[in-house]
Amino acid sequence: MTPALLIYGLCTNTLLSVIVGLFGAKREIGFGWTFLISVVLSPIIGIVAVLVSEKLSGNQKKWGCLGILLGGIVIVAALLVGLAILGAILV
Repeated sequence: MTPALLIYGLCTNTLLSVIVGLFGAKREIGFGWTFLISVVLSPIIGIVAVLVSEKLSGNQKKWGCLGILLGGIVIVAALLVGLAILGAILV
């Protein structure tokens, strides 16, 4: 597997997990848990978790600090891994 493909896969998985998490923000499961399930397992399983969860009443959103914390950690980690792989390629 080439490093460029690995970087592309990490970025794509993170982006899809954020999108699935945004759908989860309008459900009982919330953004944080949806994002965590999507990153750890798969965005497809995250979509299933969103569809199984009940909708919130009204126009509410459920974010929680878990989503912000984990989202930031995953994005920073993905960027660091990507930079490390890119640095290894260029050296």
